[in-house]
Amino acid sequence: MAFYSRAHICHCLSRLATLRIHSAVTISGNRRNTGHQFVDGVLSLAQGLLDLGIRSGDVVAISALNSDRYLECFLAVAFVGGVVAPLNYRWSFEEARFAMEMVKPVMLITDSSCSYWYPKLENDHLPSLRWHVFMDSLSEFSSKESTLTTEMLKKPALKSLSFNYAWAPEGAVLICFTSGTTGRPKGVTISHSALIIQSLAKIAIVGYDEDDVYLHTAPLCHIGGLSSALTMLMVGGCHIFIPKFDAKLALEAIKQHHVTSLITVPAIMVDLVSIIRMKMTWKVTESVKKILNGGGGLSNGLIEDAIKFFPRAKILSAYGMTETCSSLTFMTLYDPTCASSRQALQEFVEIKSSSFHLPEGVCVGKPAPHVELKICFDSSDHVGRILTRGPHIMLRYWDQISSRPSDSPDEGWLDTGDIGSIDDYGNIWLIGRTNNRIKSGGENVYPEEVETVLSQHPGVTGSVVVGLPDVRLTEMVVACIRIKDNWQWADNSPVHPTEKKELVLSSETLRHHCREKNLTGFKIPKLFTLWRKPFPLTSTGKLRRYQVQREVLSHLHSLPSNL
Repeated sequence: MAFYSRAHICHCLSRLATLRIHSAVTISGNRRNTGHQFVDGVLSLAQGLLDLGIRSGDVVAISALNSDRYLECFLAVAFVGGVVAPLNYRWSFEEARFAMEMVKPVMLITDSSCSYWYPKLENDHLPSLRWHVFMDSLSEFSSKESTLTTEMLKKPALKSLSFNYAWAPEGAVLICFTSGTTGRPKGVTISHSALIIQSLAKIAIVGYDEDDVYLHTAPLCHIGGLSSALTMLMVGGCHIFIPKFDAKLALEAIKQHHVTSLITVPAIMVDLVSIIRMKMTWKVTESVKKILNGGGGLSNGLIEDAIKFFPRAKILSAYGMTETCSSLTFMTLYDPTCASSRQALQEFVEIKSSSFHLPEGVCVGKPAPHVELKICFDSSDHVGRILTRGPHIMLRYWDQISSRPSDSPDEGWLDTGDIGSIDDYGNIWLIGRTNNRIKSGGENVYPEEVETVLSQHPGVTGSVVVGLPDVRLTEMVVACIRIKDNWQWADNSPVHPTEKKELVLSSETLRHHCREKNLTGFKIPKLFTLWRKPFPLTSTGKLRRYQVQREVLSHLHSLPSNL
């Protein structure tokens, strides 16, 4: 049997068992575990899974909030050669059932967060499901013989088990579901090797080490949260768990445990900045040394706030996707060791305001050491589809035989679905998503490019650009705009662009702004509409663009025909 270069995520356990003998490696509520205690828990649970009958290649689904027990279950299943399928705890029963019907788990592990849909599962049995295991007490749940708890399962690990790992076929270890912004999620099959290589990249570029105290801000059911958790296991840092992200809880955890590192998406950063500003607790964050942002770029204003409120933190951004086991590229936004905070901030603002956000796209940095990237040009344009190759890419989608058909001219390369370019310095510039492309008057318009330009206007806090059906143009470019609280929307009495009237926005002033930023004429929105509520997001912070498009279309149809 091939052991897939013998890569296994549980390799970290042998080192972890000797670390933090007198201090905690995991802190979850009142539970604290040293490295030895945590590893013993993983091995004991692995022994219990073997005794129960879990074997190589079996799929085990987990639906729970973040905790040390979640990480323990993940590693125990991986240890015995199982494949873990994390379910999003925010899903409805129907969504969870769809995912389980796809991957056919033999076991489901849950906590009390799933109590609202568990009774439906009992009445609607899945043929593949043989056991249901709870991380909590059984008292409030089922008393069926097939229902157990993790503590009931744990058995003293036999000496023969000690670090005697098993592998699933293909070296698979994880089925991570995409967020499904436009339809049902896909199950992305990820290998041990991909997770380990991703961890090594984060260690090399972000600089994680065993002195780090890492706060889990992202759900462990998502690739960003899970890959960062495994990175921290590899270096032997301390894990701080809060059940799910809450800005107040996060700030309290940073203060109590002197957190040194965390990851964010723009929505998390916005919430953290807001509560720090409200509570005036700037000194609480001085322990934080590393922040890695993913799931979308931070606006210039938000980066400035992050530098101000996390003055000692190196702030980086990452671009990636589930199918590539998280991050493909990294870029340092701010490093306090390079200059004084004031000088570094001033230089940062000047550079970013002049060259960071360009009409040609948004810079997301350079590829990680293990990542190959190339641009596939479909026409004579200077931009094209971004393809990637390397050990980081998924094995396949779970219900497909292979993600790399042998008759493909791009065999071995994965199409990311993104459009972009690579500059002379090796930096990747993103233009937009292939499936977001608007076809207007025979020309391609990528909404992300237009949104980047609109975000540079001082009165705009956010924008979403969509295409709506149009008889003449095929699709008309429409921009939904959110404005700052102290600004006014004056589309009924537009202000002429040459007038220096402050704090007023209109369609005409935004069109003038786009022209000043050299946005090509056919890309400038034909219609602007004021959006008064938060834009709809997935649980990973990704935009539900199709929902915005649907709401705008519905709104326009409801207007009188003479408007």
